[in-house]
Amino acid sequence: MNNKHIQTHIDCRFASLGSPERIFAIPSIHGDLQKLHSVHESIWNRFRPGDRLVYLGNYTGYGTHSRQTVDSLLSFRRCLLSVPGVLTTDITYLRGTQEEMWQKLMQLQFAPNPALVLEWMLDKGLAQTMESYGIDIHEATRVAREGVIRLARWTERARCNVYSNAGHDIFSSQYKRAAFTDCTMVKADGVCSPLLFVNAGIDATRSLEDQGDCFWWGHAHFKHMKFAYNPYQTVFRGYDPENNGLHMNGITATLDNNCGRGGSLVYAEIAGTGEILNLAEI
Repeated sequence: MNNKHIQTHIDCRFASLGSPERIFAIPSIHGDLQKLHSVHESIWNRFRPGDRLVYLGNYTGYGTHSRQTVDSLLSFRRCLLSVPGVLTTDITYLRGTQEEMWQKLMQLQFAPNPALVLEWMLDKGLAQTMESYGIDIHEATRVAREGVIRLARWTERARCNVYSNAGHDIFSSQYKRAAFTDCTMVKADGVCSPLLFVNAGIDATRSLEDQGDCFWWGHAHFKHMKFAYNPYQTVFRGYDPENNGLHMNGITATLDNNCGRGGSLVYAEIAGTGEILNLAEI
């Protein structure tokens, strides 16, 4: 199969990481604030101008400190940008399944069956995020059955509640669907190809631009990949809905170790050539 997945033009849905020597990748956090603080402290001591930091989505959900986790992400961004030589484009945030569900919550009045959609999302970690922002789950469940007009008024109040937290509105507008390195690089045993970073999965039969919601719900395709997703030598993901933990086979790498769901937060320090330089577990 000769899929041409390289971006041929600038697409604001994706982040180009350029050709860095090192990339720090943080998988799903799921509202585990203390583990995120420890990871940030570790990265702070290692990050240098020219490095890249990629968060692989799922910042909120399941854990009890979703709102505070977003505050921590914003604070660490400010710290890194205070270092001479670090650029805003050196830090990338991917949209995860939690962020996708949160957007659906803010537009719940447009769902064909709002009550059923809400019930499904609450069971997938959204309940904890809503509680963190002080949004009444019981009221939401009731309003979801009362018609479009009442639900539209409720979502507007919920949106205002969230955006009363400084920077949270801007943060939610910065998510990218995927991130990739641009160029091939030379290593000791030859030339290596670009790297791709996603949240939960991809469909290897589709181009990058045609993935749609496979980035969040295409994990079944991801786990069955037997060949590299051309032209990327490795696809790194930050969330495994099946909770199988770390897994790497050369062409895919799952960095999620169930943080916020009873597991640890693992971040990876990756060379631009694709080698894992360091895996730190918190």
